[in-house]
Amino acid sequence: MVGAVLALGLALGACADSGSTPPPNASEGSPVTQSPSPDPTSAAPSGPAPTTPGGPATDPAVPTKPPRGGAAPSGTTTLSGTVQAGVEANCLLLDGYLLVGGPRDVLTAGARVTVVGQVRADLMTTCQQGTPFQVQSATRS
Repeated sequence: MVGAVLALGLALGACADSGSTPPPNASEGSPVTQSPSPDPTSAAPSGPAPTTPGGPATDPAVPTKPPRGGAAPSGTTTLSGTVQAGVEANCLLLDGYLLVGGPRDVLTAGARVTVVGQVRADLMTTCQQGTPFQVQSATRS
């Protein structure tokens, strides 16, 4: 009798499997469908224009307000004041400008100096503060 029940179960199981698809494996998950991406050349962007990363508003090396004396100068400029040490080693500041180059025997923290040079906002430094100012000459005052 047990053999007959077993044979009947196998026969019914074989009939049930014919023509049907097996259940999905739990580890496979369900298929993912995606809607087509819009063509970036055909659609006009909406919303505000993107800003350039690292620009003056977000770059810590460029102050958000101009140094003392108004707008940042262009061309050759003369600055006078007391040199201050920066937060990083070998970084020197004068009125919000990072002094790049120049004679290091003249440009020391605490010295009153007059420097001639150019603002170089395009210059990358590791000093993390001040607008770079390329020193052409420096004298103690």
